Amino acid sequence: MERIVIEGKNPLKGTITIGGAKNSAVALIPAALLADGVSTIKNVPNITDRDALFDIVRLLNCDIEQDNKTIKIDTTNLKNVLISQELSVKLRASYYFMGILLSKYKHVEIYFPGGCNIGSRPIDLHLKGFKAMGAKVTKRGHKYILNADELKGAEINLDFASVGATINIMFAATLAKGTTIIKNAAKEVEIINIMDFLNKMGADIKGAGTDTITINGVEKLHGTEIDVIPDRIEAGTYILMGALLGDNLCVEGIIPEHNKALLDKLKEMGVCYQINEHSIIINKCEHLKPVDVTTLVYPGFPTDLGQPMSVLLTQAEGVSHMEETIWENRIGHYPYLQKMGANIKLEGLKAEIKGKSNLKGTEINATDLRGGAALILAGLIAEGTTMIYDIDYILRGYENIIHKLSSVGAKIELEKI
Repeated sequence: MERIVIEGKNPLKGTITIGGAKNSAVALIPAALLADGVSTIKNVPNITDRDALFDIVRLLNCDIEQDNKTIKIDTTNLKNVLISQELSVKLRASYYFMGILLSKYKHVEIYFPGGCNIGSRPIDLHLKGFKAMGAKVTKRGHKYILNADELKGAEINLDFASVGATINIMFAATLAKGTTIIKNAAKEVEIINIMDFLNKMGADIKGAGTDTITINGVEKLHGTEIDVIPDRIEAGTYILMGALLGDNLCVEGIIPEHNKALLDKLKEMGVCYQINEHSIIINKCEHLKPVDVTTLVYPGFPTDLGQPMSVLLTQAEGVSHMEETIWENRIGHYPYLQKMGANIKLEGLKAEIKGKSNLKGTEINATDLRGGAALILAGLIAEGTTMIYDIDYILRGYENIIHKLSSVGAKIELEKI
């Protein structure tokens, strides 16, 4: 068992290089199984979610070669077998194998997916899409069984612009007969990355990045290669750290427009930063202005940055408001911020945050991935020592976070207990 130990109030100076996007990589790895032969994925982040996906890919009898951040997946001997509960509960993205295997074999058996406890996170929209294309869904306990004589293109209207459902329906539709149209599709940039991968395999998909995606089914797909786009959430997390502690902190290897909603809010708060082609240089802001933030689907303010953003709001001079509209359990970090000295009033998913608060280090627990990142931010600005437990959540999605922060001046380490 390990914990993260932080000595706060150390400026961050130097360069942090952003890795590949977690939310792309966890879909691109399963997507490789749609192709016949070998596919290469570059810039894959070193996170535990990647390793959990590798376990499932190997269970399905595919070979994986890894050279640093480049992986090759060979589907020559792919087999369609039950994905066990032990493997599926390790991460939310295990549900992508539903769309993949349904598309290739018209039969899937998989247990309910896992991941962070940030809400009920039903997969009803995924199943709605599969059913519209002709699949029959049976639930036995915690196991799903999906069968189809054949998959046919359909028009599918999503009740909510779900990233997971959009991608999973795309997967199922690639080898279906006819045309599938997804309306009210999610527009996240990661979906464009996935569409590009599938199209390079020979798929016929248009419209990713808009609210309507059209997939014309093809008979088969071939191996290809793709680069994982930079992780905008990792970038946003370090940019927020720079606004709190930066001394010309450079966050490089990014696509700045992917973080426009965050950067617009930082400008509103008075934060100074310089945008370059693939990097941002950011400095600590001594007098932050309070703002109101509401998480929304892309291109609105990302839910994945709402929790880290709430830490920045504790340092604004006045009253800010933070509202979460996507996941109902993304408030687990607030009691720990209050324990550290933050002045926060909670009412449902709305938080009134009064600053400027002098945070003090103490023992706290990560409750989910992004909440854990928020607590690291809090520890970095707190007086004294902060000890964070349940850190597996954090390591799921932030590549080499201890090393990256240590390299720019943070006093942070992993400690075995």
